[in-house]
Amino acid sequence: MRENTTYWVGMDVHADKINIAVYRGNEISPHEQYESQTDSKSKGRLLKRLQGLPGDVRCIYEAGPCGYDFQRYLTGNGVHCEIAAPALIPKKSGDRVKTDRRDARNLGRLYRSGELTAIHIPDEDQEAVRDLTRAREDAVEDATRKRHQLSKFLLRHGHRYHGGKQWTQKHEKWMKGMKFENSVLQAVFEEYQLSLDQAEERVERLTRSVEELAKKPEYQKPVAALMTLRGIKTITAMTIVSEIGDMRRFGKAKDFMSALGLVPSEYSSGKNICRGSITKTGNAHVRRVLVESAWHYQHRPTVGKTIKSRRSGQPLEVVQVAQKADIRLNRKFRKIVDRGKRTTIAAVATARELAGFVWAIGQRVHQ
Repeated sequence: MRENTTYWVGMDVHADKINIAVYRGNEISPHEQYESQTDSKSKGRLLKRLQGLPGDVRCIYEAGPCGYDFQRYLTGNGVHCEIAAPALIPKKSGDRVKTDRRDARNLGRLYRSGELTAIHIPDEDQEAVRDLTRAREDAVEDATRKRHQLSKFLLRHGHRYHGGKQWTQKHEKWMKGMKFENSVLQAVFEEYQLSLDQAEERVERLTRSVEELAKKPEYQKPVAALMTLRGIKTITAMTIVSEIGDMRRFGKAKDFMSALGLVPSEYSSGKNICRGSITKTGNAHVRRVLVESAWHYQHRPTVGKTIKSRRSGQPLEVVQVAQKADIRLNRKFRKIVDRGKRTTIAAVATARELAGFVWAIGQRVHQ
């Protein structure tokens, strides 16, 4: 017969071992604390040990490089498990000791007191799409790095392009016609070019994969709806859909903004109110693409052929949200710049409000 007692289990999960601290009810000290390896047999023994506790078992561990596999393993076998957002775990400013055992105890104790914020755990299909968009993002960063390496190599040896913008067809033609008299430098130049070509081909392959995936029925509707907003195309829309999933889990637009880390930080006391830069404590991938999209609102909100085609056939309420965003976000961007603020600050502030419009469209798509 099972007890009515709740067992709070904090786990510090690493690639090779797991440190487990079990609190029984409101007891101050852990009921037990032990370690487990991460091989299949050890996880099976840990599962039986947790299932054998005579009460309601609630487990938690911190999000990290080990992903969601262990959480899915426990949940799939009837053991309740959540994952805590690392950036929102309370920490004592004077606590300078950090060990796996202490981390497990802290997680269990904070989980029991309700001071941890659990993250949204995607299903396996959503996680696969998310990994695809993140792989493309990594490939773009790698290609940019290769471009910088090549351009700095040429600059070191006195070759600077004066024919306009770099990395245009004209610029690439200029580079391909370049020859070095020194055979060693020529070999280095060709290797840099080869690595850049391979990186750009990788970006193209991943881009095609994301675009093909966006045509599937489960993604076609939300992606098309998000693309009614200026500055949001297929890749950006797929990044939002794969990272966020169902937008209805955010009750208010400000909750979504906060989850992306786009709200300002605040250090206020008494009558003094001091707000600083954005918190950056949320999903960095969605935050990045929204800031990139926000730059489009510095221009006049004219509706060209491309925007018209993307809004054609969409529900009237979705189009109305996008039209409202055109006017309001352009006004927001220009107002901040006219006050003398940098355009980078204006772009971030506009991205915060753009997140609100993304949330509004997400609510209407899933109605």
